[in-house]
Amino acid sequence: MTVADSVAAPTRRDWMALAVLSVGLGMIVLDGTIVGVALPDIISDLGMDLTDAQWVSSLYAAILAALLLSTGRLADRWGRKRLFVAGIVVFVAGSLLAAVAEASGPLIGARAVQAVGAALIMPSTLSTVNAVFRGRYRAAAFGVWGAVISGAAAIGPLAGGALTEYASWEWVFLVNVPLGALVLVAALLVVPETKGATPGPGADVDGALLSAIGFGALVFSVIEGPELGWWAPKSEFQLLGWTWPADAPISVIPITLAIAVVALTLFVAWERHRARNGRSALLDLALFRLPTFTWGNVTAGAVAVGEFAIIFVLPLYLVNALGMNAMGAGLVLAAMALGAFASGAAARHVAARFGAPGTVLIGLALEVVGVVIVALVVTATTPGWLLALPLVVYGLGLGLASAQLTGTVLRDVPVTQSGQGSATQSTVRQVGSALGTAFAGAALSIALALTLPASLGAAGFSGSAADTIADATRQSAGTTISQLRAQGTDSRLGDQTPAVVDALAAGFADATRWALLVASLFLLLGLVGALRLRRAAGRDAVPTGD
Repeated sequence: MTVADSVAAPTRRDWMALAVLSVGLGMIVLDGTIVGVALPDIISDLGMDLTDAQWVSSLYAAILAALLLSTGRLADRWGRKRLFVAGIVVFVAGSLLAAVAEASGPLIGARAVQAVGAALIMPSTLSTVNAVFRGRYRAAAFGVWGAVISGAAAIGPLAGGALTEYASWEWVFLVNVPLGALVLVAALLVVPETKGATPGPGADVDGALLSAIGFGALVFSVIEGPELGWWAPKSEFQLLGWTWPADAPISVIPITLAIAVVALTLFVAWERHRARNGRSALLDLALFRLPTFTWGNVTAGAVAVGEFAIIFVLPLYLVNALGMNAMGAGLVLAAMALGAFASGAAARHVAARFGAPGTVLIGLALEVVGVVIVALVVTATTPGWLLALPLVVYGLGLGLASAQLTGTVLRDVPVTQSGQGSATQSTVRQVGSALGTAFAGAALSIALALTLPASLGAAGFSGSAADTIADATRQSAGTTISQLRAQGTDSRLGDQTPAVVDALAAGFADATRWALLVASLFLLLGLVGALRLRRAAGRDAVPTGD
């Protein structure tokens, strides 16, 4: 009899708890992507610019990244079910605030509240699954958990498109209210309470502050770099009444990048210091002595960067450059969901033959191929079906990689450290999510500054008027194109409007291509990580799909 065979089978209530935890997890993952397709409408309705749009997407992931290590430790100490329930309440409250927001500031603030709730939910789900399911049952549960992440992330654009088209953008947030209420009641009834091992004395407040400052400064730098200037200042920066002038010797961005590096370096040193002294540490750096944990997290982070870069850029391109409505854009992006759900269901069978690390490797290769093909076919006139086909390939890869990656990363992590291990993995994913939106937005902004004037010039439009239109298009994340298209010859450009719209759409498509190629570079990094992960796991490792 093997060890796996001697493990007691989970009860019916355990499987019901897995379903409830998966729905709760799916709700917060969905919220990270459902906003993408609604973003053009939100930008237009609330008068936002490209930087505001990036913050709507990135702040959610940035705060998650900053808090997950702390909430993972808190889940181990306070109780995972208790934290899960508290997170649902906070998340629903944030969703209500987002739905009633009438300006960019309140909306971004509401996203911050949502992120706090999500930070309480996410580590509680995975650590509970890790504690309740063991042996081959644990592999199956991890497969469900990973499939929910990839599937919910991929179906978000379709849900966002449907809600925006047939209701309003506010409903991408209001939908969380009834769903959250159902999850809350079900969690109280069926989810078991579990805790981790008793940590060392003291709360690691300094570690929490250092990690939050480091991750926050890093994401801020990448998002604001194109607007504030990477080295020489482009505009002044104001914060709490304090101003960094536009005529300063250097931009504020090098300073914030240096703060990020120093804070994260001090964080690592501080965590080592607390561990040596037997005190409670936010991050157990000893976990990174496990090769599967280290390379699995590298891979997971790179996958998240690529995924959220795509989800941020493509809706803007589909709605503004191609002129699709929100539902049409959602249907195109639903191709990712189609592929993710299909491969997520088949991932266990693939893993039974190639092993979990091999399945992750196959998935990453498909992701890279899919994104590169999308980048190559992007033009101002590309039909939606031609974009959907490679997105199915990308979705197939996403489903395979996500479904097996979670279990592989945590394979060698002790059960007593599952909360911290899962929180670390979730933190890496959320850092990747925030950086994916930030890098894609930065790449898009930089590319638009080059491609829009060039495209307008090729169409015979130049001078200060053309520069003004190009800058307005870049600042509005392409919404100017949709506005001019809707106005037609009644716009201030008169009979020239159709030609200007075509030129702007072509320039936006070219910039989108560059942003997608940036995303593909991170997926290539993930492919390298998957190769190292497979080597670390060993060729003779037991497949997790069994």
